[in-house]
Amino acid sequence: MGCCQSSMLLRVGERETHPEKEKEREKEKEQAYGNHQRQSEGGEGDGEKEVVDFSFSEFSLAELKAATNNFSSEYIVSESGEKAPNLVYKGRLQNQSRWIAVKKFSKSAWPDPKQFVEEASGVGKLRHPRLANLIGYCCDGDERLLVAEYMPNDTLAKHLFHWETQTIEWAMRLRVALYIAQALHYCSSEGRPLYHDLNAYRVLFDQEGDPRLSCFGFMKNSRDGKSYSTNLAYTPPEYLRNGRVTPESVIYSFGTVLLDLLSGKHIPPSHGKNNMLLMDSHLEGKFSTEEATVVVNLASKCLQYEPRERPDTKDLVTTLAPLHTKPDVRSHIMLGIPKHEEVPSTPQRPLSAMGEACSRMDLTAIHQILVATHYRDDEGTNELSFQEWTQQMRDMLEARKRGDYAFRDKDFKTAIDNYSQFIDVGTMISPTVFARRSLCYLLCDQPDPALRDAMQAQCVYPDWPTAFYMQSVALAKLDMHKDAADMLNEAAALEEKRQRGAR
Repeated sequence: MGCCQSSMLLRVGERETHPEKEKEREKEKEQAYGNHQRQSEGGEGDGEKEVVDFSFSEFSLAELKAATNNFSSEYIVSESGEKAPNLVYKGRLQNQSRWIAVKKFSKSAWPDPKQFVEEASGVGKLRHPRLANLIGYCCDGDERLLVAEYMPNDTLAKHLFHWETQTIEWAMRLRVALYIAQALHYCSSEGRPLYHDLNAYRVLFDQEGDPRLSCFGFMKNSRDGKSYSTNLAYTPPEYLRNGRVTPESVIYSFGTVLLDLLSGKHIPPSHGKNNMLLMDSHLEGKFSTEEATVVVNLASKCLQYEPRERPDTKDLVTTLAPLHTKPDVRSHIMLGIPKHEEVPSTPQRPLSAMGEACSRMDLTAIHQILVATHYRDDEGTNELSFQEWTQQMRDMLEARKRGDYAFRDKDFKTAIDNYSQFIDVGTMISPTVFARRSLCYLLCDQPDPALRDAMQAQCVYPDWPTAFYMQSVALAKLDMHKDAADMLNEAAALEEKRQRGAR
């Protein structure tokens, strides 16, 4: 798959273990998770979600193209849109309901494929509920992509700086600070203490509204690229001197995030040290002065000019953990957003070319398949007597022929008109005509009549996989993704049954 060898993952993932060091590491993990994380997801209050078991793997470029609708601009979720040098897309892997985030690097970002895979694999070993975890990569020719869990509820920057209905309440801001501190502490304990350009855009909210740290920040935007892309006013002073990111630089950046949380604005560090006046005016009378003082003092320590005078990640967690006083309130409630429900996945079956095209809603490919299939699936659905071969019958077949020519030539509106003439006569019923008109409606952005035609095709030919496949596409166009996935699975089952019968 591409020019990168999957066996490299094993070499990167190997690590020599020592009993005493492992004990120390387990203690560090416990500190990183926090006491309240021992609860199960179904327990009371905030609890703790188990990390979804995504194994780290290599993806093909074709898989990621299909998942992102060929990297459609409609799927871009980067804050800067198409202007960003390295775009991030949302996508959905074939036959899966869960969304993914795909970061696409510029062509020249990582010229050495081995180095790219080693960097990605190192980040891919990290697994923590406070991270938007990296689940894979693609290294195909000169293409370099990272694949991570998708966080559907925007960034901290969006909720802090660009909110519309309500700002983030104080308790939630404290939770954000603690959770990101825990993420940094965990990564530090796992030997990944460096994070590039930590800021409010790197903090993401998952389907339950819990804040997570983006895994993309553990890799630079290019092999030789800058570690900080933000305004120099927010950059650690030592980075300006030597251009190197250190663990202490990450602490400095965490201090700038604390200032964001305190003020509700993106203010330069030089304006925010030891100053209670920076508090967000929208929080007036709704926060604890004692707690705010603790956070201001911690931010001041993080923003010390001398790196050695800054706290470490363990100090961050120790300071912030006692301020987490609302563990029983769910994050999405504090954010004032509905809980995002993932569509449950359906059992996967091998898909035919038609199934593959329908699963990724590739209408062009579906059109090619229906043209090639012609009317061979209509055999046996109509028995006509000699008396029925009237002039009306010949006119009806002529209308179908005109519809077929228009369908072949992609004149879909004309095809709809002619197929409708054929159907309205009613003497001869063709499931293929219904399927073809269904696709024409989809290509004319009319999913409702498309769904009706696909259902009519099923009525005429109850076990016809194509009828079910067309229904799945129409349902997906209507944003009925659970029903679409079920219909796709049913179509695949019928196709499998048909293939077994043909043997």
